[in-house]
Amino acid sequence: MRGTTRARVRMARLRSLLMGLLALTTAAAATACATTDDKARIVVTTNILGDVTRQIVGDEAEVTVLMKPNADPHSFGLSAVQAAELEGADLVVFNGLGLEENVLRHVDAAREAGVATFEVGKAVDPISFHTSDDGGPADEAGQPDPHFWTDPDRVRKATGLIADQVVKHVDGVDETAIRANTTRYDEQLADLSAWMADSFDRVPDDRRALVTNHHVFGYLAERFGFRVIGAVIPSGTTLASPSSSDLRSLTRAMEQAGVRTVFADSSRPKRLAEVLRAEMGGDVRVIELYSESLTAKGEGADTYLRMMRANTTAMTDDGLAGG
Repeated sequence: MRGTTRARVRMARLRSLLMGLLALTTAAAATACATTDDKARIVVTTNILGDVTRQIVGDEAEVTVLMKPNADPHSFGLSAVQAAELEGADLVVFNGLGLEENVLRHVDAAREAGVATFEVGKAVDPISFHTSDDGGPADEAGQPDPHFWTDPDRVRKATGLIADQVVKHVDGVDETAIRANTTRYDEQLADLSAWMADSFDRVPDDRRALVTNHHVFGYLAERFGFRVIGAVIPSGTTLASPSSSDLRSLTRAMEQAGVRTVFADSSRPKRLAEVLRAEMGGDVRVIELYSESLTAKGEGADTYLRMMRANTTAMTDDGLAGG
């Protein structure tokens, strides 16, 4: 009987200990969940804007970027989990102007659910696609061009506007820290813009002509004094396809302008540029640029600043300097 009593006492103590451990574990988990849930969440669609937003926000909020490195903003889609993240955000930052073609309906759904959204492209004085005799995207004439980030001065404007949206809509952030981050990053962007201007100033006037995979460098051309001769895909989206007449028109424009270099996006196959090379008898150089997506970390264009410096160097040292 005495042994049975001692066993019962040990069992009671063990149950008490287990209940105490369970209570501590539950409390710790609840605290962790509360800490995670309490941190503000900002969701950004493209990885270029994701990098810019992270520079502004710093540690003040959690920034989730939907678009993976080396992806195409025109064609990437969302999982069910990512779509839910949009509707659970404190603020959604997106490029807009039709760029994220498979994602914009999810942004609209988040807005309808009461989430604050900010369309950056519409707020930075967008230019329009235009028609021309040298290969402009006739089917998009007058439509706003979404590729504003190729102009670093517009990204400077975007930086200040995103900061305003964060301060306005995201509870719990330190406005002083946000403004300090924004000022620091704006100085880096100003240095980038000046360096790009100095680099492009070395390109002779007769070589200031651009041919690309699709129409993506209109803002850069406007800012730094280039002419856009045309594009292999005569459209502002990579989802379009060129016809044989489109290619013939472009090759004629290139021959008239004396252009033998095509700038192809590094995140897309170069098949279309190779087709153009065949159309012109093989004497066409293809220079890879990072035009619409950042790379993975360490691959050469993992931030907006590095992307723009890499592109400028490729254009001036490898592309335009050689005609």
